[in-house]
Amino acid sequence: MGLLSRHMRDRFLPFLFLAIATFAILLTLAWPKPAQAIEAKNYEDLVFPPLGEIQIPDYERYELDNGLVVYLMEDHDLPLVGGSATFRTGSYLVSAGQVGLAAITGEAMRLGGTLNHSPDELNELLEQRAASVETSIGGTSGTASFSSLTEDTTDVFELFADVITQPAFDTEKVALIKGRTAGGIARRNDDPDDIASREFNKLVYGEESPYARTVEYASLDNISRDDIVSFYQGTLSPENTILGISGDFEPEAMKALIERTLGSWECEDHMDITEPPKGTQQAAGVFAVDQPQLTQSSILIGHIGGELRSPYHASMAVLNEVLNGFGGRLFNEIRSRQGLAYSVYAFWSPRYDYNGIFIGGGQTRSEATVPFIESMYAELEKVRQEPITETELAFAKDSVLNSFVFNFQTPNQTLSRLIRYEYYGYPSDFVFTFRDELESATAEEVLAAAKAVLDPEKLITLVVGSRAEIAPNLEALGAQITPLDVTIPAPTASL
Repeated sequence: MGLLSRHMRDRFLPFLFLAIATFAILLTLAWPKPAQAIEAKNYEDLVFPPLGEIQIPDYERYELDNGLVVYLMEDHDLPLVGGSATFRTGSYLVSAGQVGLAAITGEAMRLGGTLNHSPDELNELLEQRAASVETSIGGTSGTASFSSLTEDTTDVFELFADVITQPAFDTEKVALIKGRTAGGIARRNDDPDDIASREFNKLVYGEESPYARTVEYASLDNISRDDIVSFYQGTLSPENTILGISGDFEPEAMKALIERTLGSWECEDHMDITEPPKGTQQAAGVFAVDQPQLTQSSILIGHIGGELRSPYHASMAVLNEVLNGFGGRLFNEIRSRQGLAYSVYAFWSPRYDYNGIFIGGGQTRSEATVPFIESMYAELEKVRQEPITETELAFAKDSVLNSFVFNFQTPNQTLSRLIRYEYYGYPSDFVFTFRDELESATAEEVLAAAKAVLDPEKLITLVVGSRAEIAPNLEALGAQITPLDVTIPAPTASL
């Protein structure tokens, strides 16, 4: 056997060497050649094609006899259908003694099932179809949304309409929501950034403002299932609702489905929906929340802002870009050059239907708190005293303009924007008017906007941190320091 093996080896060895050599040659030929050295270009020399123009897809708007407004926008790219209903409601309609009622109502509409389907049954029906129905109520509006495969559209939309028109507000689910809300109250001081945000809003708008009120155990105890039903019946009605649907559907079939499920919706007990308050600033100065366990400070600096209707909207959008981001002034100066912050920002945040805020801040180590605040003051004052550079202007305008296209990537995004404009009373071409104003904005207009919007006399400076570890102490800022008490009131016996 050994002789035979040696004989075969001697016979086939030359062929083996030939095969190996051939494989090596082929491997060499197939191996990619070393990359040629390419000289890197300066970023200023890079040329990118312009982004495409924003196109509003075709859509149809009509009204049902009961006053419900409907937007339809077809999109047959994917076998999906989605939509949302926007309700003219909000927490601003709730009394001070029942703060939390609107949010709980919004959550319980979906979680509490319907008169036709128990909560568990509703969940199961949606899960079987990989569909979703969600509801919520915020500060000045409420929403219900759905998403579905095309083949399940009828079934899912019927469930969606059922949630809107016939919510059951299951007692056990209401108790569950209230229990989770109580848990949130107990944990609300765990995060210093959450403390800062909550207390800053109170300083801007006032503790009793619907834009700053917080749910307490006492107000939660004042909310019953009957109150939830009453708030639902009093604020949700077809004449104060805008429905938008986009996706893979046939218009006539969808219209028939909407008419069958929502055409007979009526609400006889709804209240007169007033306009939300505009919001006015209630305080100014330097405030502190002492948290001895912290080794860093969370800082917020700002004051009342304005609405999107402001004539300074475009110019302030430019200023936002100049101040923020990795190439922004605040990052370059306060974080990179001075090393005073982990994060730093400042931006004008307007609202559609009430005055928003101008807010800046960040997080820094305790001993850097005062230098951080002083540097923020200096940078905000600088943009009020001298124009931004033409380079900053061009870069900021490009950044904002180039982001436009990403707000219109899908028909659903576009439809949501159209509905939002109608809901808040803005013209349907508002975004294009803003774009035109942005394109024509000058450094002098940005300076004028900064002078008009930023007011040093109104500045609120809030520090959440360890007063003992802040050195130099906050008094070095040359202002009286007002301490804030964030102790959580104890729950009542019923909770």
